[in-house]
Amino acid sequence: MSQWPNDHPYAATLSFDFDAEEVWIGENPANAHAPGVLSQGRFGPRVGVPLILDLLNRAEVRGTFYVSGKDALRHPESVRSIIQAGHEVAHHGHSHTSPTTLNRVEEEHELQLGLETLRDLGADVVGYRSPSWEFSEHTLDLLVSAGFEYSSNLLDHVLPYRHEAHDLSEVPVSWLLDDAPHFWFANDTWEKTIRSPREVLDVWLPEIDGIAALGGHVMLTTHPMISGRPSRLAMLDTVITHLQETGAWIATTREIAAHERAHGPLELHLGGTR
Repeated sequence: MSQWPNDHPYAATLSFDFDAEEVWIGENPANAHAPGVLSQGRFGPRVGVPLILDLLNRAEVRGTFYVSGKDALRHPESVRSIIQAGHEVAHHGHSHTSPTTLNRVEEEHELQLGLETLRDLGADVVGYRSPSWEFSEHTLDLLVSAGFEYSSNLLDHVLPYRHEAHDLSEVPVSWLLDDAPHFWFANDTWEKTIRSPREVLDVWLPEIDGIAALGGHVMLTTHPMISGRPSRLAMLDTVITHLQETGAWIATTREIAAHERAHGPLELHLGGTR
């Protein structure tokens, strides 16, 4: 018998790191004065998000959007459109700054500013994804103190689990199932080329099937400025169809974390496919 609701053999989440202009400024403050660079991020809320919301609506699935507070201030209507469509909005920093570069007071301030900004737009925020998928020594304590229910940052499992010393669920991520390593073009050096959607599907679909065979959880991480491009949107459509045809329980990260909290610890199904 499956450990997922309604006897689904495995689970999956479609997550989107909103990352508009702030990802570029967080990486290099000088980019605040580089309109060409910032326009790459602006494509997300202008074009990528509406196209993604339309795709999710047609597929009748819900996703989780991780939004930085400063990007929400720049694009409030885009964030409201996500909420109005029934998707989860979660915390992705206030500025796109790694917690590892901040002291405790600075990190707590970033956390609170991001929370206030997203809540002012109508989001019910219970989840956190660091801008760098990384923690400081204070992060987990601060998340618990602020009332978060889950983190989605670590890469150490294909199932959600509870942190040992904190009342916080972890819903792991994976670089393998993230669009940025495959598509992010390094135009400063021109050393990283852009992969084709077909190549990325050849990476993603076998990994999804492998996780499915184990009864695990697929965390797909994409960015509207990257996977909101037309050809990659078609690729995302192919992935969603594959998830549906293979019986995945497609749920928001919040729903996955709530399931772990109610039914954990979850276990991998060893010994072959179900």
